[in-house]
Amino acid sequence: QVQVVESGGGLVQAGGSLRLSCAASGRTFSSYAMGWFRQTPGKEREFVAAINWSGENTYYADSVKGRFTISRDNAKNTVYLQMNSLKPEDTAVYYCAAGRPKVGSFYAMGRYDYWGQGTQVTVAS
Repeated sequence: QVQVVESGGGLVQAGGSLRLSCAASGRTFSSYAMGWFRQTPGKEREFVAAINWSGENTYYADSVKGRFTISRDNAKNTVYLQMNSLKPEDTAVYYCAAGRPKVGSFYAMGRYDYWGQGTQVTVAS
């Protein structure tokens, strides 16, 4: 079992930056795909960014490409989401997810097996 815990959310002005962190338990973290998703009330959870086990491959939603950067530190069992040039429409609860080694799209929720509780990000206009 892997536990995933997000941190770093908060309130920021439009144009500002935040860095989310996601700490995962377990010795197999370095083999897991990691992803970030977000959700607003009344809407489905949507893909934001993902990274493969080595950090060599990254994936982004079109809406955040060029503004957000996902990275990981396998020595610290942590994945990060650096969010720059934030917009009010980025306001959401952000969820971190971990996926066991398997075939599947990094963009799909079904790729991931373990989810955190989420951290709120609010961007004020």
